[in-house]
Amino acid sequence: MKQFSLYNVLFILLLTTAISTMNAQMKTIPLWENAIPNSIENKDYVEKHESENGTLKSARLVSIPTLSIYIPKQEIANGTAVLIFPGGGYSHLAIDKEGFKVAEWLNTLGITAFVLKYRLPSNVIMTDKTVAPLQDAQEAMRYIRSKAIELHLNPEKIGIMGFSAGGHLAATLATHFADSVYHTTNKISARPDFSLLIYPVISMNKETTHLGCRVNLLGKSPSEEMVKKYSGELQVTKDTPPAFLVHATDDNAVPVENSINYYLALKKNNIPAEIHIYEKGGHGFGLGVQDTSKYWTQACEAWLKSNHFSK
Repeated sequence: MKQFSLYNVLFILLLTTAISTMNAQMKTIPLWENAIPNSIENKDYVEKHESENGTLKSARLVSIPTLSIYIPKQEIANGTAVLIFPGGGYSHLAIDKEGFKVAEWLNTLGITAFVLKYRLPSNVIMTDKTVAPLQDAQEAMRYIRSKAIELHLNPEKIGIMGFSAGGHLAATLATHFADSVYHTTNKISARPDFSLLIYPVISMNKETTHLGCRVNLLGKSPSEEMVKKYSGELQVTKDTPPAFLVHATDDNAVPVENSINYYLALKKNNIPAEIHIYEKGGHGFGLGVQDTSKYWTQACEAWLKSNHFSK
């Protein structure tokens, strides 16, 4: 395992911070304090950004994960926290629409939000690309829970939220939070207390999955064992956290059956779950479009309150 150069780390942090200075409540930190696990140093592998009017919109070739922390106003902060995984097919991260903007919305509910810019699977910079996103997700959860006192968080009200491929990562963390995927002496639990899954990729089965996600994460010819391992609907147990799911029937990128099958698996295991299937919305609608899917944020807020995850 090799550590990326300090220059590269500082470059990524400075660039991200410069792009995001308009939001005074946000700060970005490196996820890993020391060596990044499962990494291969490659100086030619440089992160690419797409920005608009000074705002970071998308990131590709992510090799140095970061955590952007959004703190709500003190007078409305309620101690709940949500770790957000943007989508992008495991090829890029739609970090503004499915990350920063979502964090700002959660702040209006009094929720502290964390946007994870997680590593994207690559054989060029990883010894095992299939596990890198989960490594980052587990470490982020442990970090957030370790900062509960400092950030005035309830350590039993720390959830996750994922969009599209980020939804797959969220479901993977929800079902593999106890897996030992990197060496750590940190005994803090990586289990989310709840999950919010928005048009998520759940399954790696060919009939249901998003093929791009499957190839990018598992390769072109994954074994049946790997397909099963990363199919969330097949990994649900009694310890899987409650979930709120949103999908559109006319989603032509990620079939609605992904959410339906995960919901049914949760129901079978007597885990609290709620699913909202909208007639229209397509895929990638973020916080909502001018169709029925635009109401999901209201339903989500109500679910969080009814399950006592938020006030």
